[in-house]
Amino acid sequence: MTTLSNRIHYLAESETLAMSRKSRELKAKGYDVINLSLGEPDFNTPDYIKEAAHKAIQDNWTFYPPVSGFNDLREAVCKKMKRDNGLTFTPDQVVISTGGKQAIANLVLSLINPGDEVLLPAPFWVSYKEIIKVAEGKSVYIPASVENEFKIQPKQLEEAINPKTRMIIFSSPCNPTGAVYSREELRKIAELFTKYPDITIVSDEIYEHINFIGKHESIAQFDFIRDRVVVVNGVSKGFAMTGWRIGYIAAPVEIAKACDKLQGQFTSGACSIAQRAALEAISSDPDTPELRNMIKAFRERRDLMLKLLGEIPGMKLNHPEGAFYIFPDISWYFGKSNGHTKINNANDLCMYILNTVYVAIVPGEGFGSPDCIRFSYATGKEKLIEAVRRIKEALSALK
Repeated sequence: MTTLSNRIHYLAESETLAMSRKSRELKAKGYDVINLSLGEPDFNTPDYIKEAAHKAIQDNWTFYPPVSGFNDLREAVCKKMKRDNGLTFTPDQVVISTGGKQAIANLVLSLINPGDEVLLPAPFWVSYKEIIKVAEGKSVYIPASVENEFKIQPKQLEEAINPKTRMIIFSSPCNPTGAVYSREELRKIAELFTKYPDITIVSDEIYEHINFIGKHESIAQFDFIRDRVVVVNGVSKGFAMTGWRIGYIAAPVEIAKACDKLQGQFTSGACSIAQRAALEAISSDPDTPELRNMIKAFRERRDLMLKLLGEIPGMKLNHPEGAFYIFPDISWYFGKSNGHTKINNANDLCMYILNTVYVAIVPGEGFGSPDCIRFSYATGKEKLIEAVRRIKEALSALK
């Protein structure tokens, strides 16, 4: 009998992927399932990017790429950081990876030793805590509530810091809440970290372009802490390129070299054809018709979902300013029952909704917020309207 490793036993399945898997199983049985669980734009990759990939195949970009990525792509990342964010990086500070998830795994495995603590403002993306587990580090949750638009305060951060703290990971715009930190809010956090020079700040900016309030703000803009900030980004969300699997970091040279070393043993360089497509995406002016149309659609869907969900009793809603998620507090339903099923927690509620009205959403426990659930509105308006209608019907049966 095969004996699996301890790390596989204590590693949880991604909650978002688990719910998507369950919805596919129901759909395979013939049920009309509406899946609002995955964080994937429902737009096609723009044609000009696909054409770059076609050309790369014809031009035989089919050999092993450098571990950190092709130099012209790393140069393009540096130009993009200067153009869009006012940040100065050099190619030796950039590592191209197989998606943002690998970039974060590289960072955590390169910097965290067993017992080291990593601060996670909650809610947070589900994979952060599991990657930290693999590194044998400890996740320290810093809770933010819907009343505060799911943003943490510097005082909360300071109370969580101790001599074992080595890193903080956060996203803005945020998955799962859509919260966006302002420049002033980021400045206050940055000023706090000047007192703690041994802590690396990992800023996950993968949703940078899906922003409903204007210019994206990065915590790396503050010179007094820039030498400790790692920016994580990629092409999946802003360019509708989830399947191409290209992410990257811009980091201090020592950290970039460490990630290159680790990646060299795990996967080597990311797919060569996908890198050529990413070069076209990153080099283009971000103000493309494709991106404008996508942001417009997401904003309209957000407003629609806020209106529809706001009509359901017990839904405490935030007002997301980016990404494509809504993350309501639904604890009002805990303890209620339809006579057959009792709702003890958010997982019970999500399974009840999936099994009774066939809508897949994700419980908040995996995001560090067990009183909440996550809706992805990365699908058409008709499906969103029907999904909320079904959910409203299911919840109305709970007394």
